[in-house]
Amino acid sequence: MNISVVGTGYVGLVSGVCFSDLGHHVHCIDQDKAKINQLQKGEVPIYEPGLEDLMTKNMNEERLIFTEHLSVGMSKAEAIIIAVGTPANQDGSANLTFIQQVAKEIGEHIRPGMVIITKSTVPVGTNKKIKHWITEVCGHELFSIASCPEFLREGSAIKDTLHMERAVFGVEDAHAEQILRELHAPLNTSIVVTNLETAETAKYAANAFLATKISFINEVANVCEKVGADVSDLAKVMGLDPRIGPSFLQAGAGYGGSCFPKDTQAFIRVGKKVGYDLQIIPAVEKVNKQQRQHLFNKVKNAFIEPLNKMRVAILGLAFKPNTDDMRAAPALDIVEYLHKEEVDLIAFDPVASKQVNRYLPELKLAASWQEAVTGADALLILTDWDEFKEINLIKLMELMLQPVIIDGRNLFEPTEMEEAGFYYDSVGRQKVDGRLKALRKWERVSLNTHSSAN
Repeated sequence: MNISVVGTGYVGLVSGVCFSDLGHHVHCIDQDKAKINQLQKGEVPIYEPGLEDLMTKNMNEERLIFTEHLSVGMSKAEAIIIAVGTPANQDGSANLTFIQQVAKEIGEHIRPGMVIITKSTVPVGTNKKIKHWITEVCGHELFSIASCPEFLREGSAIKDTLHMERAVFGVEDAHAEQILRELHAPLNTSIVVTNLETAETAKYAANAFLATKISFINEVANVCEKVGADVSDLAKVMGLDPRIGPSFLQAGAGYGGSCFPKDTQAFIRVGKKVGYDLQIIPAVEKVNKQQRQHLFNKVKNAFIEPLNKMRVAILGLAFKPNTDDMRAAPALDIVEYLHKEEVDLIAFDPVASKQVNRYLPELKLAASWQEAVTGADALLILTDWDEFKEINLIKLMELMLQPVIIDGRNLFEPTEMEEAGFYYDSVGRQKVDGRLKALRKWERVSLNTHSSAN
């Protein structure tokens, strides 16, 4: 099939590359000339494991073309996928400016029988607006509208596309359904065919529920800390119940990224627009914000002295591993809290450090985790990169000025950290302080060495 994908952001680029790998002929279109030039050279502007190799392969096989001209992409296309951004307005509602611009431009080049598929996350009713905007320009309704929301996870987006768990087809006629089935024919996935409104709501509802699980387990974790329970074991118990499942029950610093914060806000606005005030989702957002403050308080509580006398190292800036995305990452709020305390702050992230100038221009960066922790009074872990899980604790102890670790991702076992001589405060587990034990151990070794020398 010949298709065009409008927008080469995260969703558009991954979708275009993957559909070309399934055998379709794909034009990826973007008005950003610099980005198109970069893509035409085989350079990927985002970090997503495996994407650059897959893109290069399909460009070489002439199934994938990048252009800044919508007319070129639409000249032979049977379907147009809209994948432009819908950033949040100040009130939390979705900004549809880019959607409207694309719809009107599509109207200038549309041919009868084409199917316009919206993959951008949009509020209920947007697809009917898209049809209206296109019709205003072209003067007819000899085309079909469909909604096919994406459910990609950053860091595993290729797998999520080529081995998707489910595909949702929101359609208004049989022709749109047929085109969507042909587009997804190579995939072994569950397909739900529904109306436009249900498909538009699906992404918001799914993300709001997952965000709820994260905030729920973080609230449980905060109770665990007070009663002596272990949230990691508790989550295992809960996850064994098939009605609950183990996913998204990892206590930590809270959720972030491009989807959960924006989609929960937009879902709240959808409810208000139709006269219903959602109760659970606003509470989910509140808990998520408080969790970042909770991590910051752990840093403060680790010291008697004011924090402005301390050097704090942060490991991890991206909202999760295997991505460079810092949008709404917990690190943004926590760095702001620490800067207000005039902390001597330094951070390292294996990938997201490249994004720091955009989000945290005043933050000092290290070139490695070793450089970041050298001379630090405290270490704060905010992203669970595999590189951090494999840190040599003996080396870490040697490099830090004080062995104080606040672990926002529960990377290590408290008993192991206590035995190694660290003050270790994680999420939803008992705080341990092995500094006195380590001092006594050192004194015994020193005493034995002195006795032997005599």
